[in-house]
Amino acid sequence: MGVLLTTLEFLAYLLLIFLLGFVSVTILEAYRRRHNNAHVEAPAMFEDPESLKQVPCPDIVDPAEKYLSLIIPAYNEEYRLPGTLNETMNYLQQRAANDKSFSYEVVIIDDGSKDGTKRVAFDFVKKYGVDNVRVILLGKNHGKGEAIRKGMLHSCGELLLMLDADGATKVTDLEKLENQIHAIVRKDYHPGDSAAGEATFRISDIPIVAFGSRAHLEEKALATRKWYRNFLMKGFHLVVLLAAGPGIRDT
Repeated sequence: MGVLLTTLEFLAYLLLIFLLGFVSVTILEAYRRRHNNAHVEAPAMFEDPESLKQVPCPDIVDPAEKYLSLIIPAYNEEYRLPGTLNETMNYLQQRAANDKSFSYEVVIIDDGSKDGTKRVAFDFVKKYGVDNVRVILLGKNHGKGEAIRKGMLHSCGELLLMLDADGATKVTDLEKLENQIHAIVRKDYHPGDSAAGEATFRISDIPIVAFGSRAHLEEKALATRKWYRNFLMKGFHLVVLLAAGPGIRDT
């Protein structure tokens, strides 16, 4: 009988330890989520690389100051981000040179990157100025959706466009979406819609969203992969490796 009581007491102690551990983990997880959400909802700030001062970000409810805001979420994109930004800035600068009414900003959201993404982004801020390129630091990784949301909420453009940091979509495709938006605006806009009249009407006076798709590229991508697979099966991949490898010509 004494052995049975000892066993039951031991099991009770184990159950108590398990319950205490479970409650502790639950409390810690609740605290972590609360802290995480507090960070998400904190006022967005960006750092001016010249003065190193924290500058408040604009808000989506404020009057638009630019025609276009490009939102680029980035997580550990140290190596792919420069190519995308170079292509993007070249396009935007050329368009601005050809059209004096065209204004833009590029908003890079560093979603808690652990590599040199922040350094790369600030290099472009220094090169083009905070009026054209801004960086929002989330501090922690919250996922692409939250990074996009943060960028959209703190942009100052009439048109807001999300662009992938890896260059999966070319910035020149912007004009396809833009043309669709303008077509719908021309169709739906009536002079009486704007209290100030047609002379001061802005495209942002009409709420509208346009979505792009890369589905039309699927057939081409499948054909490319099929060709590449056949290319490898025939053994020609050795030629590619020889051509691409540094110093291979000397062997």
